[in-house]
Amino acid sequence: MAWLTRPRRYRYRNQYLLMALVVAVILLSTTETSFVSIFSWRSPFSFHTDLGLGGSPSLALQPQPCLSVPQHEETAVVRRLPPLQKPLSHPSKTIRPLGWHKYLPNGMLEMNPDGPHPILELIKNAEDKWQQKLERASRTLEEAVVEYKRRYKRAPPKGFDDWWKYVQENNVQLPDEYDFIHRDLEPFWGVSPQDLLEIQERQEDVTDSFTLGKNLTHRTDLVKVAYENYEMLEQRNLLRGLDEILDLLKPIEHLLPPFRAIFSPHDNPNLLTDYYVKKALLDAAKEGKYVDLKQLPEAKHFGFASACPFDSPGRPVRDAPVDQFHRPPPRSGKSFIHDHRLSMDPCQNPSIFYNHAQYVAHDLGPKPQPVLAMQFAYCSTPLFHDLQTPSFISWMDDVHPRENDAEWEEKTDERILWRGRNTGMNHDKGTRWIYSQRIRLVRITNEMNGTERVLMPPRDSDFTETGGETTRRVGEGVDVKKSLLNPAIMDISFTDKPVGCWPEAYCKYMKTLFEFKPDYDAHGRDAGNHKYLVDVDGNGWSSRFKRSITTKSLVFKATAYPEWWIDRIQPWVHYVPVQVDHSDLYDAYIFFRGGLYGEGNHDDLAKKIGYKGREWSRTFWRKEDMTAYFFRMFLEYARLMSLDREGMSYTG
Repeated sequence: MAWLTRPRRYRYRNQYLLMALVVAVILLSTTETSFVSIFSWRSPFSFHTDLGLGGSPSLALQPQPCLSVPQHEETAVVRRLPPLQKPLSHPSKTIRPLGWHKYLPNGMLEMNPDGPHPILELIKNAEDKWQQKLERASRTLEEAVVEYKRRYKRAPPKGFDDWWKYVQENNVQLPDEYDFIHRDLEPFWGVSPQDLLEIQERQEDVTDSFTLGKNLTHRTDLVKVAYENYEMLEQRNLLRGLDEILDLLKPIEHLLPPFRAIFSPHDNPNLLTDYYVKKALLDAAKEGKYVDLKQLPEAKHFGFASACPFDSPGRPVRDAPVDQFHRPPPRSGKSFIHDHRLSMDPCQNPSIFYNHAQYVAHDLGPKPQPVLAMQFAYCSTPLFHDLQTPSFISWMDDVHPRENDAEWEEKTDERILWRGRNTGMNHDKGTRWIYSQRIRLVRITNEMNGTERVLMPPRDSDFTETGGETTRRVGEGVDVKKSLLNPAIMDISFTDKPVGCWPEAYCKYMKTLFEFKPDYDAHGRDAGNHKYLVDVDGNGWSSRFKRSITTKSLVFKATAYPEWWIDRIQPWVHYVPVQVDHSDLYDAYIFFRGGLYGEGNHDDLAKKIGYKGREWSRTFWRKEDMTAYFFRMFLEYARLMSLDREGMSYTG
């Protein structure tokens, strides 16, 4: 007991040793799993992979199928649920669940950095939608009639059986997918035929238009041209596209009822809609009534904003136009397109007002029409009521010679290719041309100063476990010097010399800002060696898209103009949609091509979309497909203009 006689400090030391011995015994008695679980936690910012003991992948999470994007009218914001967790075989670590991306009703996806790469979801959802569309297509006339009535709540037009016969004989696909025609024509069901005929008679005299007509005994032909003088007729090329339209109508003109149709020959739409005038017509059409044109809401002149509803993002103030003199700040965060048609509406995506020549070329915008008139045009936007038609301009059945379009593995240039003129709007000191879509594309992809934040291929630390890419966190992105990035991945330039600029000194000034390379053969072998192409609007819709999507290259398409085929194609299956400000172009491209050295690429998915795009072009965008669209559209149009609409309905 000698130790009892030692100083007090020694007695305390022995007590501490005894306590430590007891703790050690308790720890040694714990299970191996518990011991491992204590020390297996790691920081979410660690740069090590989530591997289990012995190098075996943890089974904490398994990739789950991406949820299909719900119908937009049913919900304001939709979030992707993260993958469900399975029981841990080795509960050895703490795992943060993946985050959700937001699917917005304006067609945009807001990216969550803690979610998987959104393009994986977008492709999966798009493939599912396309397959469902193909599977539900009507196979018989009877099925097509039932589906028509289900969609539009009325019988098809007279001659629908003749149209169906043409569709079957010419192997026209997706015979139910003509919602674009319905969206264009539905407001006019709220106007009496007599009023429509009177409006049309006045509209035929509006300059810069031509009218096609057909009666019971004569073929379709030009019946009227409205122009200021003969010199203006030639200068403005007012009959552009006439012969091509007549050529498309020729196979079915004997089956068309009598009609008169006004066409605009220009690249842009010109019939701006007042939102509340259109709403009054749609409300009447829904009730099966006709509006009194004298009782329509007054069309107030707020320019482009007149076409938007009050309190929409594009018209936050009731009686105020779009303010082009005070640009909003850049949007924060990353976003992608999940519904291309919806994303083209500037009322819901007002950044389009400030980044596309259709809108930035104007201070205020045109005056809205007091009543809606029926005029056909080659392109339109959601703010206009010009009736969309297929365009035969720059159409091609295939790329010739075929050897100029190399197989994917033989395409040696992985930079994004674009060549073109600086079209879109006037370029002078008094305009905001610097914000137009083509100028912006060339400017941002050739800049050498500053950095670009891009979503580079994920590091090991971005995995939640090794079960697949759907369990990688996409992250915030990294800043890369433009001097390294742009030369490595971009082959984008204007060609020849500046156009649409005056005085001449201003054209010279533009040449100091941008390089104008020699004319480029878009059909040549060099173009065919590029894996990636970008398609962008010019003065109007891009007539190059048909040529681009017919190649075996992947096409990134940025546009503000929905076209006649929009319901008959699937973005992320046949092409990659990008925003008109090109804010997602780098991220979308790097997802497919990979990092600066090709690391983390999705070359197989890029090839798949490129080849699917070509297959779609050769199957869904033939002359026969455009004729079928014209056929059905003029059946609908003739019924609307008939004084006996009921008698012009199909009763079979």
